[in-house]
Amino acid sequence: MTVVDRVRELSPPPLSEQDRELARVAQRCIMSALDHSRAAAITLTTETGEHPTVDVPPAALKLFGQVLGAMSEGRPIVLMPAKQEFTTVEAAQFLNVSRPFVVKEIDAGRLPHRMVGTHRRIAFEDLLAYAREMRAKQSAALERVAENARELGLDY
Repeated sequence: MTVVDRVRELSPPPLSEQDRELARVAQRCIMSALDHSRAAAITLTTETGEHPTVDVPPAALKLFGQVLGAMSEGRPIVLMPAKQEFTTVEAAQFLNVSRPFVVKEIDAGRLPHRMVGTHRRIAFEDLLAYAREMRAKQSAALERVAENARELGLDY
């Protein structure tokens, strides 16, 4: 199982509108509590009606709030270790390009990597930065094509 497959396993199913609203309310409550105090505990209600209190670091509560905010907006959420590294095959799958393209980008110095023996490893942070840059270049190219079409009077 590749890293890309493991990431996909973490993707939650689509939320109903009711679940999205629950996430929105929970996010507001958590963020409001963090704004007004140094609270580091949450009280849970179990199916049996118990109300245990769980101590949680404020940074974790903030993360929960951010995750709930993304869920309430219907945005996908991916959790991955910060120091995760991809092979060239996994990087190609992540970028939706071929492995030879990834190797060419590495060899050209456009995609940072490190060598592990004879194998290349790409840090997840570097892969995300490369993907953002690639999308920005694609958007700019599409805008240039659209501008050229407008100048030529070719309205689509």
